Amino acid sequence: MSRDICVHTWPCSYYLELEKQWVPGKLSLTSLSLKFMTDKTREILVNFPLSSIIEIKKEASHFIFSSITILEKDHNKHWFSSLQPSRNVVFSIIEHFWRELLLSQSGAAVEESSSPMTKGKELTGLMACTQKRLEDTARVLHHQGEQLDSISRGLDKMESDLDVADRLLTELESPSWWPFSFKLWKMPSETKPKWDASMASSKAFGKEGIVIKIPAVISQKTESHVKPGRLTILVSGLEIHNSDSLLMHRFEREEVDDIKVHTPYEISIRQRFIGKPDIAYRLISAKMPEVIPILEMQFSKKIEFLEDALMLRSTRTSPLAEKGYSVWHAASGLMDHAMHCEPSSGSHEGRPLQLQTSEPLISEGDSQELRQILRKLKDLALDAETELERQDEALDGITAAVDRTTLTIDKHNRRVKKLT
Repeated sequence: MSRDICVHTWPCSYYLELEKQWVPGKLSLTSLSLKFMTDKTREILVNFPLSSIIEIKKEASHFIFSSITILEKDHNKHWFSSLQPSRNVVFSIIEHFWRELLLSQSGAAVEESSSPMTKGKELTGLMACTQKRLEDTARVLHHQGEQLDSISRGLDKMESDLDVADRLLTELESPSWWPFSFKLWKMPSETKPKWDASMASSKAFGKEGIVIKIPAVISQKTESHVKPGRLTILVSGLEIHNSDSLLMHRFEREEVDDIKVHTPYEISIRQRFIGKPDIAYRLISAKMPEVIPILEMQFSKKIEFLEDALMLRSTRTSPLAEKGYSVWHAASGLMDHAMHCEPSSGSHEGRPLQLQTSEPLISEGDSQELRQILRKLKDLALDAETELERQDEALDGITAAVDRTTLTIDKHNRRVKKLT
């Protein structure tokens, strides 16, 4: 995925220190840089990386105009004013991406200083990402299986209720002198289903799992009011929290009506209502590219990629597929080459000496870690296959139960019409 994709653009004015004047234009933010382009000449006056920023502040120019000032490492200070839709919105989004970049750079610096990056470590990192994605898929698949089990329990309860209805209809259809069924009206038919429902709900709630959490800048209804917060992806839905970790809203999985991907870093989530306003949230995050594939998997029929996101999606599909292909073949090939390379006997005497003196492409430790990850991937794939086979059988059982229930309901309806 290209890191030069524009996250957001805002109309504003930039202060030229030498000419002592404000110039109208547009401020553009990417995940790695910030630039200002004038409206009149389309000239880029400012273009600097976010990593060079040491301070972002809200200030007032000439004690009147609200502005944002950005201080670079070389002590260059930039003034931006007349920001639309508001200064707070622009400040919150730029500060979010700046902080996330600093955190990612510090983690990368620590990892790089602790051990140099080798080909084996690169492969291990790629395989670990693959393992994480497969684990997320397994969680979603497991939750789907729980939903099918819940549907099966609901159909069993419905069949039990229909049995009770059958006995009651038999009582109504029997003559008044029939002596064997006068106690059918007093059967405690609701005791067991209530217990089953409470147990099922508590069981489902207890098994709820978190797939991923990311920090985000959140806006609701209008884009002029934003606040920092957090988006949590659950196997059963979505949760939006504010900066104090207080729940703002929870979307159950079936309550989400549409998810629009505006850019790789911005999405909107909406729940529709009839007769009252919809509930909609717009979220911007530097970590959003990690979340969009999970949302696409969970809400495949409800997610919509807009034009900018579609361009990115088309450009990222083939490289990702090629990367996945190359990871598996490179991992197996490099491990075989590194662990099983032996001097060959033949007419070429220089080649065995070169193989003996050259260092292996991946170390013993990296190869062992790769083997462990491959074993885990194999186990996850086998578990997923078993779960899919179980769900296929459950779907067949649900289909048969629905057909039986439909026939029974039709039969009971005919009997009720005869009684009336």
